[in-house]
Amino acid sequence: MRWFVRNKIKKIKDTDWSSLTEIEQAWLFRSMIDAGRSLQKTQGVNGDVRYEVTSYGYCHCCKQQVTFHSSDVWLRDHFSCSSCNSTPRQRNLVRALDELVPAWQEKNMHESSPSNGYFSNLSQYSFSQYDPDNEFGAPVSGGGTNQDIESMTFESESFDVFISQDVLEHVFNPEAACKEVLRVLKPGGWHIFTTPRHNNLRHSIKRATLKGKVIKYLKPPEYHDNPVGDGKSLVTFDWGKDFEKLLRKWTGREVLTLNKTDQSRGIAGAMFEVFAIQK
Repeated sequence: MRWFVRNKIKKIKDTDWSSLTEIEQAWLFRSMIDAGRSLQKTQGVNGDVRYEVTSYGYCHCCKQQVTFHSSDVWLRDHFSCSSCNSTPRQRNLVRALDELVPAWQEKNMHESSPSNGYFSNLSQYSFSQYDPDNEFGAPVSGGGTNQDIESMTFESESFDVFISQDVLEHVFNPEAACKEVLRVLKPGGWHIFTTPRHNNLRHSIKRATLKGKVIKYLKPPEYHDNPVGDGKSLVTFDWGKDFEKLLRKWTGREVLTLNKTDQSRGIAGAMFEVFAIQK
């Protein structure tokens, strides 16, 4: 074996996965799979090189024994339930409800910017979307209202539970948003939410600010999918290891972080953490 081939093999084997972000890990592994497929073409053979993970267990979303499966290394979006198609962070959020809020299905619940209709069948469920070009408090398609989570039109102490899934990384003033959620919660109520945390970051990074109606980009703009509008939502913060410290500072409340992997419940991969704050 020639020396440069041995060096390439060594570099691959010595890959320090812990030095990469979760997203970088996924892209690097995908490139390895693509390289294997390229080799098959060179060899003139039919077949496929791919990533597969399958497990069996209890899904908190559909409350039954199911199969969890992904053919992509980015489990956050692809490790789906065979019955309800939920993802790890959605299952972890419902697990948080099951463990923290007795009879949560009977509570007065509000969800900010939902991307699916999982909770919509609950009798006391309401939702809101964000459209800065329309009047806040006005109705939106599907029966919700248009709300700015930093300054909502709801009366104080309106809800038992406030849900937000991947919202706080898109607001310009997360401190105001967290305080506003506490305002509209009843005493003893819970804000239970997800937002991507980058474990390679010691300190959170602000990516953009808003002055009037003008956005100032502090980092190259990045976008996530948005269920409304033009389908894009600007990422304004990359949350780091200091996220809970920031939450405690903004709210004056303790923060619970549910971040334990449990493959038997389909909770695995990256960025499936759920955060919970009680009023």
